[in-house]
Amino acid sequence: MAENQNIEYKESWRDEYLGWICAFANSQGGKLYIGVNDKGEVVGVSNSHRLLEDIPNKIVTVLGLVCDINLLTEDGKEYLEIVVEASNVPISFKGEYHVRSGATKQVLKGTSLQYFLLKKNGLSWDDIASTDATIDFVDRKAIEYFLRKGIESGRISSDLENESTQTVLENFRLLTPDGKLKNAAVLMFGKDPQYYFPGVQFKIGSFGADDTDLIFQDIIEGNILQMADKVI
Repeated sequence: MAENQNIEYKESWRDEYLGWICAFANSQGGKLYIGVNDKGEVVGVSNSHRLLEDIPNKIVTVLGLVCDINLLTEDGKEYLEIVVEASNVPISFKGEYHVRSGATKQVLKGTSLQYFLLKKNGLSWDDIASTDATIDFVDRKAIEYFLRKGIESGRISSDLENESTQTVLENFRLLTPDGKLKNAAVLMFGKDPQYYFPGVQFKIGSFGADDTDLIFQDIIEGNILQMADKVI
């Protein structure tokens, strides 16, 4: 069987392969075979019994994982199968977070790392607290517009129409447990979301005969409710 997103072959053990185990744990899980070459042919290991003791200890010490390690035999040659289950919490190796992508191992950095950590912790970007935006940053007119449209469509109870901004945000779960604005609240109702998120904007253009013939260009900013109307 060829290597894939769930299988990796190594002819001999090296401690750096803990990074591959880390990648499997952070992805869908998988199996690492020691004593098998890249073609999937068993070449065997000569120190299998020592490895059966050393590898589990290193996995637990370095990664905090417990993996099944099986001693297998083919044509008189012994090789090891390390079975890695997918972890529901992020696992790091030497301070880095590895994941499996196809038959390769990748180190997460920047935005990819942020999204990975949020997902592993059961969060999404819009569900986390905004840096330092307070409830005063919320545009009450945007709240009232949203409530009016929701009430007219029958999707929001009229009981909320005269409630405070705080109560409205709490009802729509746009505040964290300690009362901070979530990113979603800033995007939906913020007076100037671009202050915190400069990339939140629509770019609109009209082209002529081809993509190089730009006739008109505009940039739309504001909160999501404002931008929807401005774009139309």
